[in-house]
Amino acid sequence: MAIVLLIAFIATPIVEIAVFIEIGGLIGLWPTLAVVVATAFAGTWLLRMQGIATLQKAQESLARQEFPMQQVFDGLCLLFAGALLLTPGFVTDAIGLALFVLPVRWFVQRMVRRWMVSAGRVEMFYGPSGPGPRNNNRGPEQPDHGEPDRGLVIEGKFEEVRPPNKNRDQAENGKRNK
Repeated sequence: MAIVLLIAFIATPIVEIAVFIEIGGLIGLWPTLAVVVATAFAGTWLLRMQGIATLQKAQESLARQEFPMQQVFDGLCLLFAGALLLTPGFVTDAIGLALFVLPVRWFVQRMVRRWMVSAGRVEMFYGPSGPGPRNNNRGPEQPDHGEPDRGLVIEGKFEEVRPPNKNRDQAENGKRNK
């Protein structure tokens, strides 16, 4: 993963500079700079509008006592999109604008979910409220009825067993002999 980040940090500025030179040659310096500034403002406005809507949806989920999994992922995508749109460049702007489109976020979410499951980082399932972590205490034959999970209960008896201790055993035998 570190090598991928290193390559991204090296390749992104090189690609952005090349695209700046090409577009600047086609439309000129000032229009190129105007487009970069306009995308930063448009990104800020889009981030504000979609961010507020996502926050409201998350609050509604929490009011229903559901974890807002989709809204958390959408919020992360919007945060990343906003950062990309504030970064000067046409390629980062295109990726940032794409993350504002809901079907693109769904596609990215599916890809991230597949990667996490295949890497063994998380186990996912689809339940009545959508994707989320599997509750290992409840099998597929036991649907979730909105009850809080109290964990697995095992009833039984126990007896404390002490490991043998030579000094204690000798002391107890000495008391009995007296």
